[in-house]
Amino acid sequence: MKINIIPEWMSNLEEEDLSFIKRFILASGSLKEIAKQYEVTYPTVRLRLDRLIQKIQMSDDIANEPYISLIKRLAVNDKLDFETAKILVSEYKKMKGVE
Repeated sequence: MKINIIPEWMSNLEEEDLSFIKRFILASGSLKEIAKQYEVTYPTVRLRLDRLIQKIQMSDDIANEPYISLIKRLAVNDKLDFETAKILVSEYKKMKGVE
């Protein structure tokens, strides 16, 4: 019997994000090809990829810290922009002596 283990960073992504990752891999990482598939411009695809990268980076932060978890949830749910979230997490880590 095979047990599927999904990394936490992946389990926090939406179905649409996972579909984008699959298409990206199948297109050999070509943003131009992805833009064609989605019928959008290259900058639109680049922005989407950047946001996806930010979501994954936020998931990689210290998930056990309640404050960081809150910031992560706010950012993923578009209640807080990712740059502000990164600043808050960074400052929190400095205060805790983690960085």
